[in-house]
Amino acid sequence: MTAPRLLLIDDHAMFRTGLSLVISSAIPGALILEAGSLDEATSSAPDDLDLVLLDIRLTGLSGLEGLALLKRKWPLVPVLMLSSQDEPETVRLALARGAIGFVSKAETGDKIVATIHAVLKGNFPKLGASIENMTQKCLTARQCEVLDLLHQGLSNKLIARKLTLSDNTVRRHVQDILQFLGVVSRAEAVFAARQQGLID
Repeated sequence: MTAPRLLLIDDHAMFRTGLSLVISSAIPGALILEAGSLDEATSSAPDDLDLVLLDIRLTGLSGLEGLALLKRKWPLVPVLMLSSQDEPETVRLALARGAIGFVSKAETGDKIVATIHAVLKGNFPKLGASIENMTQKCLTARQCEVLDLLHQGLSNKLIARKLTLSDNTVRRHVQDILQFLGVVSRAEAVFAARQQGLID
């Protein structure tokens, strides 16, 4: 197996150095490239990467805001988010915008390396049950019904007819779902909901 090429983007040099040492010890031969910002990463990193590790709270353009930029430059390279804060809403936004997983900086080095190993093998990490349960609690039963019908490809008018609701009510539910998932279109909502296990 070819030695993996990883790009670590974090604006804290000490954290970058520490994590690079941990990864190097656990994955012999791994090439770990470091960048302190998204600009530095996109201007200097090569195209043949196997994984990007991205701090979610970078100075300037944050990791969350820069996800789309990274996915445009490296559309086939998985992006794993790193953060010292793992609020469920932040996790949902990161996944909705293209990240394949999320690891807290508070985790042990072994846990972070285990997640990296899994991603390199193509086994993308799953969200913890607590995040999914919280999502289910935050979406109302009616919103879950609307989301399921969106997944089936129904228009607002057909959803309104099926659930015996007004068009305006369905429109409000759809907008609330989009806002909750941190996306701007129905297609993105279905994709984000599928990633989070809300729909099959």
